[in-house]
Amino acid sequence: MAKSERWQQAWGRLAAVLDPEVPALSLVELGIVRELREESDGGFTVVLTPTYSGCPATELIEDEVRAALTDFAPLRIEQRRSPAWTTDWISAEAREKLRQYGIAPPSGMAAVSQPLRMHQAIPCPRCGSPKSERLSAFGSTACKALYRCTACREPFEYFKPI
Repeated sequence: MAKSERWQQAWGRLAAVLDPEVPALSLVELGIVRELREESDGGFTVVLTPTYSGCPATELIEDEVRAALTDFAPLRIEQRRSPAWTTDWISAEAREKLRQYGIAPPSGMAAVSQPLRMHQAIPCPRCGSPKSERLSAFGSTACKALYRCTACREPFEYFKPI
């Protein structure tokens, strides 16, 4: 079934809502927006899956979604925590945007083929060197680790595969 023009407009607005912790990516690109349903009463339901259950940005994300869709009332927001969010939901384009933003992206299929390896060398998002060292298991948020490139000596964050 083809999606309505209103649905497409609403989806376009959601695709423009930036993640508060990584403003180089939208909530759609990160896979946080799981679903958009047009309801029989003319409103919409947005299904969100936070990056982890204790994410401090969850309330702000809901507020930003509500602000983006104010004229698509009534609006319902549903938090769906199962299945749990995974970095596998980050689009390929978004992984490249992360790299350009200076954050080393997780590899694809993290949840299946790449267990959380905290001691591996992570390629530098700035110079591309595969030589790096971990400075801290946690960066500015719990989902990132802090690394330093041993080639260019620049620090960078690594978005952990989850």
